[in-house]
Amino acid sequence: MALLDLNTYLIKEHAGIFKLCDKYDIFDPETNEKVGVAEEKPGGLVTFLRLLINKQLMPTKVVITEGDTDDVVFTIRRGVGFLRTKVTVNNADGEQMGYFKSKILSLGGGFLLFDNNDKQVGEVKGDWKGWNFKLLSASGKEWGTVAKKWAGMAKELFTSADNYVVSLAPEVSGNTGLVTLLLAAGLAIDTVFKETK
Repeated sequence: MALLDLNTYLIKEHAGIFKLCDKYDIFDPETNEKVGVAEEKPGGLVTFLRLLINKQLMPTKVVITEGDTDDVVFTIRRGVGFLRTKVTVNNADGEQMGYFKSKILSLGGGFLLFDNNDKQVGEVKGDWKGWNFKLLSASGKEWGTVAKKWAGMAKELFTSADNYVVSLAPEVSGNTGLVTLLLAAGLAIDTVFKETK
Protein backbone atom coordinates (compact mmCIF):
# COMPACT_ATOMS: atom_id res chain seq x y z
CA MET A 1 0.00 0.00 0.00
CA ALA A 2 1.24 3.50 -0.82
CA LEU A 3 2.37 5.75 2.03
CA LEU A 4 -0.41 8.34 1.66
CA ASP A 5 -3.20 5.72 1.36
CA LEU A 6 -3.23 4.84 5.08
CA ASN A 7 -5.26 6.24 7.98
CA THR A 8 -2.88 5.04 10.71
CA TYR A 9 0.91 5.23 10.84
CA LEU A 10 3.35 3.75 13.34
CA ILE A 11 6.49 5.90 13.49
CA LYS A 12 9.61 4.28 14.95
CA GLU A 13 12.70 6.37 15.54
CA HIS A 14 16.09 4.73 15.04
CA ALA A 15 17.80 4.36 18.40
CA GLY A 16 21.06 6.11 19.13
CA ILE A 17 22.79 7.80 22.04
CA PHE A 18 24.87 10.41 20.21
CA LYS A 19 22.91 11.13 17.05
CA LEU A 20 23.30 14.34 15.08
CA CYS A 21 20.51 13.46 12.61
CA ASP A 22 17.28 11.57 13.17
CA LYS A 23 15.80 8.77 11.08
CA TYR A 24 12.34 7.22 11.40
CA ASP A 25 10.75 4.16 9.85
CA ILE A 26 7.04 4.48 9.01
CA PHE A 27 4.90 1.34 9.26
CA ASP A 28 1.35 0.27 8.56
CA PRO A 29 0.47 -0.92 12.09
CA GLU A 30 -2.12 -3.42 10.78
CA THR A 31 0.29 -5.33 8.54
CA ASN A 32 3.61 -4.23 10.11
CA GLU A 33 4.73 -3.40 6.55
CA LYS A 34 7.30 -0.63 6.23
CA VAL A 35 5.66 2.00 4.03
CA GLY A 36 8.11 4.88 4.33
CA VAL A 37 11.18 6.49 5.84
CA ALA A 38 11.59 9.98 7.27
CA GLU A 39 15.24 11.04 7.39
CA GLU A 40 16.68 14.30 8.61
CA LYS A 41 19.18 15.82 6.16
CA PRO A 42 20.26 19.21 7.49
CA GLY A 43 23.45 19.51 5.43
CA GLY A 44 27.13 19.13 6.32
CA LEU A 45 27.78 22.50 7.98
CA VAL A 46 24.59 22.43 10.05
CA THR A 47 25.32 18.85 11.14
CA PHE A 48 28.76 19.95 12.35
CA LEU A 49 27.37 23.02 14.12
CA ARG A 50 25.00 20.78 16.09
CA LEU A 51 28.04 19.75 18.12
CA LEU A 52 28.16 23.35 19.39
CA ILE A 53 24.63 24.75 19.10
CA ASN A 54 21.27 23.35 20.24
CA LYS A 55 19.71 21.72 17.17
CA GLN A 56 16.31 23.33 17.96
CA LEU A 57 17.86 26.64 16.87
CA MET A 58 19.31 25.29 13.62
CA PRO A 59 17.60 24.86 10.23
CA THR A 60 16.81 21.33 9.12
CA LYS A 61 15.19 19.32 6.36
CA VAL A 62 13.34 16.01 6.74
CA VAL A 63 12.89 13.92 3.58
CA ILE A 64 10.02 11.41 3.53
CA THR A 65 10.41 8.58 1.01
CA GLU A 66 8.15 5.72 -0.09
CA GLY A 67 8.97 2.31 1.43
CA ASP A 68 12.67 1.53 1.20
CA THR A 69 13.06 3.45 -2.06
CA ASP A 70 14.59 6.86 -2.73
CA ASP A 71 11.27 8.10 -4.16
CA VAL A 72 10.55 11.36 -2.31
CA VAL A 73 6.90 11.78 -1.27
CA PHE A 74 7.30 15.13 0.54
CA THR A 75 9.77 17.14 2.59
CA ILE A 76 9.55 19.18 5.78
CA ARG A 77 11.83 22.21 6.20
CA ARG A 78 12.47 24.33 9.27
CA GLY A 79 14.39 27.57 9.10
CA VAL A 80 16.30 29.16 11.95
CA GLY A 81 13.86 29.43 14.84
CA PHE A 82 13.70 31.27 18.13
CA LEU A 83 10.27 32.20 19.53
CA ARG A 84 8.05 31.14 16.61
CA THR A 85 9.34 28.39 14.36
CA LYS A 86 8.01 28.15 10.80
CA VAL A 87 8.05 24.78 9.09
CA THR A 88 7.15 24.34 5.41
CA VAL A 89 5.82 21.20 3.74
CA ASN A 90 6.82 20.67 0.10
CA ASN A 91 5.63 17.99 -2.32
CA ALA A 92 7.93 15.69 -4.31
CA ASP A 93 8.44 18.44 -6.93
CA GLY A 94 9.55 20.93 -4.27
CA GLU A 95 6.34 23.01 -4.41
CA GLN A 96 5.12 24.31 -1.07
CA MET A 97 1.84 22.72 0.08
CA GLY A 98 1.44 24.64 3.32
CA TYR A 99 3.28 25.44 6.52
CA PHE A 100 3.16 25.26 10.31
CA LYS A 101 3.91 27.94 12.88
CA SER A 102 4.63 27.16 16.50
CA LYS A 103 2.47 28.77 19.17
CA ILE A 104 4.21 31.27 21.45
CA LEU A 105 2.30 30.51 24.64
CA SER A 106 0.74 27.06 24.84
CA LEU A 107 0.40 24.90 27.93
CA GLY A 108 0.41 21.61 26.03
CA GLY A 109 2.44 22.66 23.02
CA GLY A 110 1.42 22.53 19.41
CA PHE A 111 1.33 24.67 16.31
CA LEU A 112 -0.97 26.17 13.70
CA LEU A 113 -1.45 24.80 10.14
CA PHE A 114 -1.69 27.19 7.18
CA ASP A 115 -2.31 26.74 3.47
CA ASN A 116 -0.30 28.51 0.76
CA ASN A 117 -2.61 31.53 0.95
CA ASP A 118 -1.64 32.13 4.61
CA LYS A 119 -5.09 30.98 5.72
CA GLN A 120 -5.17 28.94 8.92
CA VAL A 121 -6.73 25.57 8.08
CA GLY A 122 -6.08 23.76 11.34
CA GLU A 123 -3.92 23.27 14.37
CA VAL A 124 -2.02 20.65 16.31
CA LYS A 125 -3.02 20.91 19.95
CA GLY A 126 -1.13 19.16 22.73
CA ASP A 127 -2.27 18.19 26.19
CA TRP A 128 -0.55 19.35 29.39
CA LYS A 129 1.43 16.07 29.61
CA GLY A 130 3.16 17.01 26.38
CA TRP A 131 2.88 13.89 24.20
CA ASN A 132 -0.74 13.46 23.17
CA PHE A 133 -1.79 15.71 20.32
CA LYS A 134 -4.99 16.32 18.39
CA LEU A 135 -4.99 17.33 14.72
CA LEU A 136 -7.90 19.76 14.42
CA SER A 137 -9.52 21.67 11.57
CA ALA A 138 -9.87 25.46 11.90
CA SER A 139 -13.46 24.89 13.06
CA GLY A 140 -12.31 22.45 15.77
CA LYS A 141 -13.26 19.19 14.04
CA GLU A 142 -10.88 16.36 14.93
CA TRP A 143 -8.91 15.20 11.90
CA GLY A 144 -6.66 12.84 13.83
CA THR A 145 -4.40 12.23 16.81
CA VAL A 146 -0.73 11.69 17.58
CA ALA A 147 0.06 9.52 20.61
CA LYS A 148 3.35 8.33 22.04
CA LYS A 149 3.95 4.62 22.31
CA TRP A 150 6.61 3.60 24.82
CA ALA A 151 9.10 1.02 23.56
CA GLY A 152 10.25 0.03 27.03
CA MET A 153 11.64 1.99 29.96
CA ALA A 154 15.30 1.02 29.50
CA LYS A 155 15.27 1.93 25.82
CA GLU A 156 13.52 5.26 26.50
CA LEU A 157 15.94 6.16 29.31
CA PHE A 158 19.16 5.40 27.46
CA THR A 159 18.35 6.50 23.92
CA SER A 160 16.49 9.33 22.30
CA ALA A 161 14.31 6.90 20.30
CA ASP A 162 10.57 7.56 20.21
CA ASN A 163 7.71 5.46 18.89
CA TYR A 164 4.35 7.04 18.23
CA VAL A 165 1.15 6.58 16.23
CA VAL A 166 -0.44 9.09 13.86
CA SER A 167 -4.15 8.24 13.37
CA LEU A 168 -6.27 10.11 10.82
CA ALA A 169 -10.07 10.32 10.73
CA PRO A 170 -11.72 8.20 7.97
CA GLU A 171 -13.15 11.29 6.23
CA VAL A 172 -9.60 12.52 5.56
CA SER A 173 -8.91 9.49 3.31
CA GLY A 174 -8.55 10.25 -0.37
CA ASN A 175 -7.59 13.89 0.20
CA THR A 176 -3.88 13.45 -0.59
CA GLY A 177 -3.00 17.08 0.16
CA LEU A 178 -4.63 16.97 3.59
CA VAL A 179 -3.19 13.53 4.40
CA THR A 180 0.27 14.87 3.49
CA LEU A 181 -0.12 17.94 5.72
CA LEU A 182 -1.46 15.90 8.65
CA LEU A 183 1.23 13.21 8.38
CA ALA A 184 3.82 15.99 8.08
CA ALA A 185 2.33 17.60 11.21
CA GLY A 186 2.62 14.31 13.09
CA LEU A 187 6.24 13.89 12.01
CA ALA A 188 7.04 17.55 12.70
CA ILE A 189 6.04 17.22 16.36
CA ASP A 190 9.06 15.01 16.96
CA THR A 191 11.47 15.84 14.15
CA VAL A 192 11.41 19.61 14.31
CA PHE A 193 9.51 20.77 17.41
CA LYS A 194 10.21 18.25 20.19
CA GLU A 195 13.70 16.92 19.47
CA THR A 196 16.37 18.80 21.37
CA LYS A 197 19.06 16.15 21.64
